[in-house]
Amino acid sequence: MKLSEYIDFDGIGLADLVKKGEVTAEELAELSFTQLKEVDQALNAVTQTRGAQAKEELQQLNPEAPFAGVPFYLKDISQTIAGEVSSGGSKLMAQAKAPQTAKLVEGFQRAGLLSLGYTATPEFALKNITESILYGPTRNPWNTDHSPGGSSGGAAALVASGVTPIAGASDGGGSIRIPASFSGLFGLKPTRGRTSVGPGAGRQWQGAAVDFVLTRSVRDSAKMLTTLQTVQEEAAFQTPLFPGAYEQAMQAPFERPLKIGFTTTSPVGTPVSDEAKKAVHQVVRWLEEQGHHVEEADNQIDGQQLMRNYFLMNSGEISALTQQIEGMLGRSLTADDVEIETWLLHRAGQQVSAAEFSSSLASWDHAAAQMTEFHQAYDFYLTPASSFPAPKIGELTHNEQEINVLQEQIETNDPKVQQEIIYNMFLPSLTYTPFTQLANLTGQPGISLPVHLTKEGLPLGVQVMASKGAEDRLLQLAYQVEQSDLWVGMNGNPYFKK
Repeated sequence: MKLSEYIDFDGIGLADLVKKGEVTAEELAELSFTQLKEVDQALNAVTQTRGAQAKEELQQLNPEAPFAGVPFYLKDISQTIAGEVSSGGSKLMAQAKAPQTAKLVEGFQRAGLLSLGYTATPEFALKNITESILYGPTRNPWNTDHSPGGSSGGAAALVASGVTPIAGASDGGGSIRIPASFSGLFGLKPTRGRTSVGPGAGRQWQGAAVDFVLTRSVRDSAKMLTTLQTVQEEAAFQTPLFPGAYEQAMQAPFERPLKIGFTTTSPVGTPVSDEAKKAVHQVVRWLEEQGHHVEEADNQIDGQQLMRNYFLMNSGEISALTQQIEGMLGRSLTADDVEIETWLLHRAGQQVSAAEFSSSLASWDHAAAQMTEFHQAYDFYLTPASSFPAPKIGELTHNEQEINVLQEQIETNDPKVQQEIIYNMFLPSLTYTPFTQLANLTGQPGISLPVHLTKEGLPLGVQVMASKGAEDRLLQLAYQVEQSDLWVGMNGNPYFKK
């Protein structure tokens, strides 16, 4: 197989070739590493490779697995293999080794995916860009002056440059859908509880975070969801198993015309670019041409307050994480140990009361109830996936002067003001991506569809949300869009020139 041929196949296509004996898993791994060598100096997407380990794992590969022999890369946080470095993008954890293999990774292994390495993430997956102090900035294959997004930025860069058709990702505030939007990919965030967590943890970010994958084709995500869906007894959240195969369900036509609500108004009052609005209206017109009813709709949720409660949760979670790290290291952490976002969240989290934390989570449940009511009227909720195309490298990274000011502010203000400092610190990033967090806090599934290229040639996605457990309907819609002229995919991507 030629490298140019390898790049054009999705995961299912490669697995089919392996099953037919037209290519071997060893050859696919070599092709992936060859493409990685071609692109990674420019993109900086991989933190470490697993050539020797993957070679050993080839011997145990199940040839009947759905993705047998398909090259794959894990996200360098939560997607751990026992005894291997798991840094979480943090210089503090640069040599930390995982004590156990993640349940999700065991699922990837059963699926036949061959893990060839780990992809870059911002420190502790806290940002919508991937620019850690430990590894430096990861760059966008469409234009290396720009970010591929975050926190699954390394994964997005690999899939959008042809290194792999599928990469491990996670989404705690948009970290699958945001890099999908910025990188021209298909990104599905499953329903809370759909995929595995742990071992040793029953939830991630109180249920806001879900692990899954980034792909170029809808069918790869659909089949991965069929393969990975689970009811995990020890987990805090479960959702009933979908009784069929998602890759088959996605091909069915809708039984009736849909009613769809949409908005292009930022839920936190920030600007939305004309390009993002144009992307949404293109999809609206196409849906109307298909016979569906589409209208502007307000979900009646206070987006600013919901984000404040989201950041309060982040404060508590990061403060708890730093306590765990301090216990491992046997010393207290300082501001020099971690990046500014981590430090401010940690210091603010130390001042959050149990009552405040509990109340903030209750607001998620209230938002979930509001969205349940919303979806009694509307099948889908359509928004921009991001308000703007990908930011430039360094644009959203704080400089030394800003860091010094933020460090002083967090130490000299009361808890209420500290939370306002956190909100304002993240506001420039939130301005780019204010639409994705809602699905994380309500537990709903959401997708980003690659349907628009800006005048500058940068991708921009459109988000669609559905009620809990309705990934099959989102995949139906995505598959129909994929067959239409709306789908941009890799058209215009320099790594996929014909």
